[in-house]
Amino acid sequence: MLYSLVLELIDTFSFLNVFKYLTVRTGLAIFTSLLVVFLIGTPFINFFSAKLILNPIRKDGPDEHIFKKIGTPTMGGVLILIGLFSGIFLWGDLKNIYVWFLIYIVASYGLLGAYDNYKKIKFQNSSGISFKFKIISQIIIAIVGILLLNYFSDNADLENLYFPFFKNLIINLGWFFIPFAVFIIVGSSNAVNLTDGLDGLATVPVILVAGCFAFISYVTGNMVFSEYLQIPYIQGVGEASVFLGAVIGACLGF
Repeated sequence: MLYSLVLELIDTFSFLNVFKYLTVRTGLAIFTSLLVVFLIGTPFINFFSAKLILNPIRKDGPDEHIFKKIGTPTMGGVLILIGLFSGIFLWGDLKNIYVWFLIYIVASYGLLGAYDNYKKIKFQNSSGISFKFKIISQIIIAIVGILLLNYFSDNADLENLYFPFFKNLIINLGWFFIPFAVFIIVGSSNAVNLTDGLDGLATVPVILVAGCFAFISYVTGNMVFSEYLQIPYIQGVGEASVFLGAVIGACLGF
Protein backbone atom coordinates (compact mmCIF):
# COMPACT_ATOMS: atom_id res chain seq x y z
CA MET A 1 0.00 0.00 0.00
CA LEU A 2 2.80 2.40 0.90
CA TYR A 3 4.65 1.36 -2.26
CA SER A 4 1.60 2.26 -4.36
CA LEU A 5 1.48 5.69 -2.71
CA VAL A 6 5.18 6.20 -3.39
CA LEU A 7 4.66 5.43 -7.09
CA GLU A 8 2.03 8.17 -7.25
CA LEU A 9 4.48 10.70 -5.78
CA ILE A 10 7.59 9.82 -7.81
CA ASP A 11 6.89 12.44 -10.50
CA THR A 12 6.72 15.12 -7.80
CA PHE A 13 9.56 13.87 -5.58
CA SER A 14 12.25 12.29 -7.75
CA PHE A 15 14.24 11.00 -4.75
CA LEU A 16 11.45 8.47 -4.19
CA ASN A 17 12.74 6.57 -7.24
CA VAL A 18 14.92 4.62 -4.83
CA PHE A 19 11.82 2.73 -3.68
CA LYS A 20 11.45 1.21 -7.14
CA TYR A 21 14.51 -0.94 -6.49
CA LEU A 22 13.71 -4.46 -5.29
CA THR A 23 16.75 -4.54 -3.02
CA VAL A 24 15.59 -1.41 -1.17
CA ARG A 25 12.04 -2.68 -0.70
CA THR A 26 13.28 -6.13 0.34
CA GLY A 27 15.42 -4.51 3.02
CA LEU A 28 12.48 -2.38 4.16
CA ALA A 29 10.23 -5.46 4.27
CA ILE A 30 12.78 -7.24 6.47
CA PHE A 31 13.02 -4.24 8.80
CA THR A 32 9.24 -3.66 8.94
CA SER A 33 8.27 -7.25 9.71
CA LEU A 34 11.11 -7.53 12.24
CA LEU A 35 10.00 -4.33 13.99
CA VAL A 36 6.33 -5.35 14.06
CA VAL A 37 7.13 -8.73 15.65
CA PHE A 38 9.41 -7.03 18.19
CA LEU A 39 6.74 -4.47 19.11
CA ILE A 40 3.78 -6.82 19.47
CA GLY A 41 5.63 -9.97 20.53
CA THR A 42 5.67 -9.40 24.28
CA PRO A 43 2.05 -8.11 24.54
CA PHE A 44 0.97 -11.00 22.30
CA ILE A 45 2.63 -13.61 24.52
CA ASN A 46 1.38 -11.97 27.72
CA PHE A 47 -2.19 -11.88 26.39
CA PHE A 48 -2.21 -15.56 25.43
CA SER A 49 -0.58 -16.52 28.72
CA ALA A 50 -3.14 -14.51 30.72
CA LYS A 51 -5.99 -16.15 28.81
CA LEU A 52 -4.36 -19.56 29.42
CA ILE A 53 -4.19 -20.19 25.67
CA LEU A 54 -1.31 -22.59 26.12
CA ASN A 55 0.32 -25.21 23.95
CA PRO A 56 -0.63 -28.79 24.97
CA ILE A 57 2.61 -30.70 25.49
CA ARG A 58 3.32 -34.00 23.75
CA LYS A 59 4.07 -36.73 26.27
CA ASP A 60 6.48 -38.67 24.06
CA GLY A 61 9.36 -36.22 24.48
CA PRO A 62 12.17 -36.12 27.07
CA ASP A 63 11.11 -35.21 30.62
CA GLU A 64 13.29 -32.10 30.51
CA HIS A 65 11.54 -30.93 27.35
CA ILE A 66 8.08 -31.53 28.86
CA PHE A 67 9.01 -29.55 31.98
CA LYS A 68 10.39 -26.58 30.01
CA LYS A 69 7.40 -26.45 27.66
CA ILE A 70 4.76 -26.26 30.40
CA GLY A 71 2.99 -22.90 30.23
CA THR A 72 4.22 -22.07 26.71
CA PRO A 73 1.65 -19.98 24.77
CA THR A 74 0.47 -21.30 21.41
CA MET A 75 -0.48 -19.52 18.15
CA GLY A 76 3.10 -18.29 17.59
CA GLY A 77 2.52 -18.63 13.85
CA VAL A 78 -0.07 -15.84 14.04
CA LEU A 79 2.64 -13.49 15.30
CA ILE A 80 4.88 -14.39 12.36
CA LEU A 81 2.02 -13.89 9.89
CA ILE A 82 1.18 -10.45 11.30
CA GLY A 83 4.80 -9.37 10.86
CA LEU A 84 5.05 -10.94 7.41
CA PHE A 85 1.88 -9.33 6.08
CA SER A 86 2.85 -5.95 7.55
CA GLY A 87 6.06 -6.04 5.53
CA ILE A 88 4.57 -7.25 2.26
CA PHE A 89 1.45 -5.07 2.30
CA LEU A 90 3.56 -1.97 2.94
CA TRP A 91 6.41 -2.58 0.50
CA GLY A 92 5.19 -5.19 -1.99
CA ASP A 93 3.73 -4.53 -5.42
CA LEU A 94 0.13 -5.62 -4.84
CA LYS A 95 -0.51 -5.65 -8.60
CA ASN A 96 1.89 -8.57 -8.99
CA ILE A 97 0.24 -11.98 -9.45
CA TYR A 98 3.16 -13.85 -7.85
CA VAL A 99 2.85 -11.79 -4.67
CA TRP A 100 -0.86 -12.60 -4.40
CA PHE A 101 -0.15 -16.28 -5.03
CA LEU A 102 2.30 -16.33 -2.13
CA ILE A 103 -0.10 -14.39 0.10
CA TYR A 104 -2.89 -16.85 -0.71
CA ILE A 105 -0.78 -19.94 0.05
CA VAL A 106 0.67 -18.58 3.30
CA ALA A 107 -2.66 -17.17 4.54
CA SER A 108 -4.53 -20.40 3.74
CA TYR A 109 -1.94 -22.65 5.35
CA GLY A 110 -1.79 -20.23 8.28
CA LEU A 111 -5.55 -20.52 8.82
CA LEU A 112 -5.23 -24.31 8.64
CA GLY A 113 -2.50 -24.18 11.27
CA ALA A 114 -4.59 -21.87 13.47
CA TYR A 115 -7.49 -24.32 13.25
CA ASP A 116 -5.13 -27.12 14.24
CA ASN A 117 -4.00 -25.13 17.29
CA TYR A 118 -7.60 -24.26 18.15
CA LYS A 119 -8.51 -27.95 18.28
CA LYS A 120 -5.48 -28.67 20.46
CA ILE A 121 -6.51 -25.94 22.89
CA LYS A 122 -10.19 -26.88 22.90
CA PHE A 123 -9.61 -30.57 23.59
CA GLN A 124 -6.36 -30.07 25.55
CA ASN A 125 -4.31 -32.58 23.63
CA SER A 126 -1.45 -32.39 21.15
CA SER A 127 -3.29 -34.22 18.34
CA GLY A 128 -5.17 -31.34 16.69
CA ILE A 129 -6.56 -32.06 13.23
CA SER A 130 -6.04 -35.50 11.72
CA PHE A 131 -3.12 -36.11 9.37
CA LYS A 132 -5.54 -37.11 6.58
CA PHE A 133 -7.60 -33.91 6.93
CA LYS A 134 -4.44 -31.81 7.02
CA ILE A 135 -2.87 -33.32 3.89
CA ILE A 136 -6.11 -33.25 1.88
CA SER A 137 -6.69 -29.61 2.88
CA GLN A 138 -3.14 -28.66 1.90
CA ILE A 139 -3.49 -30.38 -1.47
CA ILE A 140 -6.81 -28.65 -2.21
CA ILE A 141 -5.40 -25.25 -1.22
CA ALA A 142 -2.35 -25.80 -3.43
CA ILE A 143 -4.42 -26.96 -6.43
CA VAL A 144 -6.70 -23.92 -6.20
CA GLY A 145 -3.68 -21.62 -5.94
CA ILE A 146 -1.93 -23.18 -8.94
CA LEU A 147 -5.08 -23.02 -11.08
CA LEU A 148 -5.62 -19.36 -10.18
CA LEU A 149 -1.99 -18.56 -10.93
CA ASN A 150 -2.24 -20.33 -14.28
CA TYR A 151 -5.45 -18.43 -15.12
CA PHE A 152 -4.30 -14.93 -14.17
CA SER A 153 -0.60 -15.13 -15.02
CA ASP A 154 0.72 -13.79 -18.32
CA ASN A 155 3.68 -16.16 -18.13
CA ALA A 156 3.46 -18.48 -21.13
CA ASP A 157 6.28 -20.63 -19.71
CA LEU A 158 4.53 -21.45 -16.43
CA GLU A 159 4.37 -25.15 -17.33
CA ASN A 160 8.08 -25.36 -18.10
CA LEU A 161 10.60 -26.94 -15.74
CA TYR A 162 13.91 -25.08 -15.86
CA PHE A 163 17.30 -26.35 -14.70
CA PRO A 164 19.57 -23.71 -13.12
CA PHE A 165 22.62 -22.70 -15.17
CA PHE A 166 21.39 -24.75 -18.16
CA LYS A 167 19.39 -22.15 -20.02
CA ASN A 168 18.36 -24.39 -22.89
CA LEU A 169 17.52 -27.43 -20.78
CA ILE A 170 13.76 -27.04 -20.47
CA ILE A 171 11.08 -29.69 -19.94
CA ASN A 172 7.48 -28.78 -20.70
CA LEU A 173 5.40 -30.54 -18.06
CA GLY A 174 2.04 -29.69 -19.61
CA TRP A 175 -0.76 -30.23 -17.14
CA PHE A 176 1.57 -32.44 -15.10
CA PHE A 177 3.00 -29.21 -13.71
CA ILE A 178 -0.07 -29.03 -11.42
CA PRO A 179 0.68 -32.22 -9.42
CA PHE A 180 4.38 -31.35 -9.55
CA ALA A 181 3.77 -27.87 -8.10
CA VAL A 182 1.35 -29.29 -5.51
CA PHE A 183 4.00 -31.80 -4.43
CA ILE A 184 6.56 -29.00 -3.99
CA ILE A 185 4.16 -26.76 -2.01
CA VAL A 186 2.77 -29.48 0.27
CA GLY A 187 6.18 -31.09 0.70
CA SER A 188 7.81 -27.77 1.63
CA SER A 189 5.09 -27.01 4.18
CA ASN A 190 5.47 -30.36 5.91
CA ALA A 191 9.26 -30.14 5.75
CA VAL A 192 8.99 -27.00 7.90
CA ASN A 193 6.78 -28.85 10.38
CA LEU A 194 9.21 -31.76 10.57
CA THR A 195 12.14 -29.39 11.06
CA ASP A 196 10.20 -27.57 13.78
CA GLY A 197 9.97 -30.81 15.74
CA LEU A 198 9.37 -30.64 19.46
CA ASP A 199 11.45 -27.54 20.14
CA GLY A 200 10.36 -24.98 17.54
CA LEU A 201 13.65 -24.95 15.64
CA ALA A 202 12.26 -24.07 12.22
CA THR A 203 12.92 -20.32 12.14
CA VAL A 204 16.66 -20.50 11.35
CA PRO A 205 16.26 -23.02 8.48
CA VAL A 206 13.33 -20.96 7.15
CA ILE A 207 15.50 -17.82 7.21
CA LEU A 208 18.30 -19.59 5.31
CA VAL A 209 15.97 -21.13 2.73
CA ALA A 210 13.99 -17.90 2.29
CA GLY A 211 17.26 -16.05 1.74
CA CYS A 212 18.27 -18.50 -1.01
CA PHE A 213 14.87 -18.27 -2.70
CA ALA A 214 14.94 -14.46 -2.42
CA PHE A 215 18.25 -14.43 -4.29
CA ILE A 216 16.96 -16.88 -6.93
CA SER A 217 13.74 -14.91 -7.49
CA TYR A 218 15.69 -11.64 -7.70
CA VAL A 219 18.17 -12.82 -10.36
CA THR A 220 15.45 -14.70 -12.27
CA GLY A 221 13.38 -11.51 -12.41
CA ASN A 222 16.35 -9.40 -13.51
CA MET A 223 17.00 -9.47 -17.25
CA VAL A 224 20.71 -8.61 -16.95
CA PHE A 225 21.58 -11.05 -14.16
CA SER A 226 19.52 -13.89 -15.62
CA GLU A 227 21.30 -13.52 -18.95
CA TYR A 228 24.72 -13.43 -17.26
CA LEU A 229 24.02 -16.44 -15.03
CA GLN A 230 22.32 -18.42 -17.81
CA ILE A 231 19.05 -18.48 -15.86
CA PRO A 232 15.72 -18.10 -17.72
CA TYR A 233 14.25 -14.62 -17.24
CA ILE A 234 10.72 -14.51 -15.77
CA GLN A 235 9.17 -11.06 -15.74
CA GLY A 236 7.71 -9.98 -12.40
CA VAL A 237 8.94 -12.93 -10.35
CA GLY A 238 11.58 -10.76 -8.69
CA GLU A 239 8.82 -9.24 -6.57
CA ALA A 240 8.80 -12.51 -4.61
CA SER A 241 12.08 -11.39 -3.03
CA VAL A 242 10.19 -8.64 -1.17
CA PHE A 243 7.76 -11.23 0.19
CA LEU A 244 10.62 -13.49 1.22
CA GLY A 245 12.33 -10.54 2.87
CA ALA A 246 9.21 -10.09 5.00
CA VAL A 247 9.40 -13.80 5.89
CA ILE A 248 13.02 -13.40 6.98
CA GLY A 249 12.25 -10.33 9.10
CA ALA A 250 9.29 -11.97 10.82
CA CYS A 251 11.33 -15.08 11.65
CA LEU A 252 14.22 -12.98 12.95
CA GLY A 253 11.83 -11.11 15.22
CA PHE A 254 10.26 -14.33 16.44
